[in-house]
Amino acid sequence: MKLTEVLLSLTFYEATSSIEGIEVNNIEIDSRNVKPGSLFVCIDGFTVDGHDYVQQAVDNGAIAIIAEKKVTSSVPTIFVPNSSRTLAMLAVTFYNNPTRTIPLIGVTGTNGKTTVTYLLDTIFNKHHKKTGVIGTIQMKIGEEIYPIENTTPDALLLQQSFKKMLDQHVDQAIMEVSSHALDIGRVYGCDFDIAIFTNLSQDHLDYHNSIDDYLRAKILLFAQLGNTYHEGTQKYAIINEDDPSSKLIKQSTAQHVLTYGYKNDADVMATHVKLHAEGTSFLLWTPIGTIDINSRLIGMFNVYNMLAASAAAIASNVPLDIIKYALESIKGVNGRFEPVATEQPYAVIVDYAHTPDSLENVLATMKDFAKKNIYVVIGCGGDRDRTKRPLMATVALQYADHAIFTSDNPRSEDPQSILDDMITGIDYDRRKYEVIEDRKEAIYKAIEHAQADDIVLIAGKGHETYQQIGHVKYDFDDRRIAEEAIRTKEK
Repeated sequence: MKLTEVLLSLTFYEATSSIEGIEVNNIEIDSRNVKPGSLFVCIDGFTVDGHDYVQQAVDNGAIAIIAEKKVTSSVPTIFVPNSSRTLAMLAVTFYNNPTRTIPLIGVTGTNGKTTVTYLLDTIFNKHHKKTGVIGTIQMKIGEEIYPIENTTPDALLLQQSFKKMLDQHVDQAIMEVSSHALDIGRVYGCDFDIAIFTNLSQDHLDYHNSIDDYLRAKILLFAQLGNTYHEGTQKYAIINEDDPSSKLIKQSTAQHVLTYGYKNDADVMATHVKLHAEGTSFLLWTPIGTIDINSRLIGMFNVYNMLAASAAAIASNVPLDIIKYALESIKGVNGRFEPVATEQPYAVIVDYAHTPDSLENVLATMKDFAKKNIYVVIGCGGDRDRTKRPLMATVALQYADHAIFTSDNPRSEDPQSILDDMITGIDYDRRKYEVIEDRKEAIYKAIEHAQADDIVLIAGKGHETYQQIGHVKYDFDDRRIAEEAIRTKEK
């Protein structure tokens, strides 16, 4: 594509020299990936500033530079007010706006995003639709799996991914949308057809100034659904009516609203809910009919996840019998209330719960069917919201019979200082908890404690297969460590 064509989405910019006739083969934001014919966009990130790598990009073959700061280069440089915003515009133009063709569902909220995306993935697959899913665990196009670093990738990788989905004839795209991504504009240029709100509780206050600012960022997804209506292309906001934030979110979108809930009247509701250790059953009430659901997913939080997915599926014209078939076929999602299945007489469950609210949901569910003791292994991530650390410890001690506080991903922080933050000021008998900095040792200790009919919850990391200490990611999978600990104990 000609550079002049790539730049058509921009209004005002300043070029240092003529750009006529320049052909762009690809767009890059990492100078190490630049090849002959690349357009290099300088992004001032949290740890690295692309403006410092202009020469490396030119040496690798960049034919032009996009920058928001003063840089000098032997190739044409286009100066813009905001490189990040410009990147999204250029990527959408270069990749021919793929989400204008592929229907796109975005899921945001503190908890449940991953589960809802995978419920929807299953529902659409059962409806004989090829799906593309982008989220915390991975990116999946059809049956192909691709690794991913951020819950919501940057604007360039997003548009590249959607173009790949388009080329592979994907019928439905589904993605998790983080508050961080919304706030810094990673999803600029994504044409969402359905936006889902799961819930809001304390998280990411290391980035957001307050819970109100966190909500403001979430609301952007619904405001960005657009302000106009087109026949045959209805857009929907799917909103949890039981969450206190629902009223404000509904006020923030001009599009059709479909609510779901259990406590309050909603368009899509669950009634006659029965929770047990093997799964959940309920009546699913919808605008297109009522049907009974018998799911292997456990807990009230999963009822909400199923309601959210069902509402989005209904908005996408999926028949009710397909929704039922899909929900009843799902065994679980990686790292979400995932049993470590062996022959041991006690239960071991790994879950991604890493906020006070999600930890409480999981432990409260366990409390409903626990026959004997509940042991919980829990830590808090480093370089993240410090204020939630004592809240996590308090929730663990409220619901569990015994807690072991340990490392999560300490990152650049001292693991012991994180643990000190967790236990400082908590008013519980010291015999009810212990502090073991080494996560492997903590998991082994919890399983060593467990007797017949006890439950061990290993929380916080879920599907993750690493532990980040400093800037290094070491191999570490809670599920694998738990299996080792169980085998060791049984011997």
